[in-house]
Amino acid sequence: MSERLDQPEAFAAFYREHERLLLGFFMRRTGQPELAADLTAETFAAALVSVRKFDPARGPAVGWLLGIAANQFRKACEKGSVEDRARRRLGMPTMVLEDEALKRIERISGDERVQQLLTHLPPDQALAIRARVIDERSYGSIAAELRCSPSVVRQRVSRGLATLRSIAKESE
Repeated sequence: MSERLDQPEAFAAFYREHERLLLGFFMRRTGQPELAADLTAETFAAALVSVRKFDPARGPAVGWLLGIAANQFRKACEKGSVEDRARRRLGMPTMVLEDEALKRIERISGDERVQQLLTHLPPDQALAIRARVIDERSYGSIAAELRCSPSVVRQRVSRGLATLRSIAKESE
């Protein structure tokens, strides 16, 4: 994907590509679909407001976005509420989620059993499996974020899944 995020079509594609990643990121941290959706919306709004500051020479756009997400999460924890300044600046309305949207967000984060199983893996394998299997991201996207090759990501996913299969067989 082009790193020219200051073009509306490019930013829209970037949003579509990474929305699930952010929803999963925030769901795993908050456990609350509404809060995850609010933080995701504010993160993308903040990214859109500051898109001209993005410098592809400093790293991939997904890393920049995750940095914004981490800051939004930190601010929300400190304040006890989600910042909405960027959304207001852009004139974006507050989101009201229907039950089906809430269920979809909950599914994105993976069930508790999966999260528990991932704790048995080395961090690099757990991260690769979360990104590939739970967040449904491409190997190329994950590799760009981790600054490694897609074959390294495939290897981590493969090894992690093999370990999880072994653990599952032992618990039967």
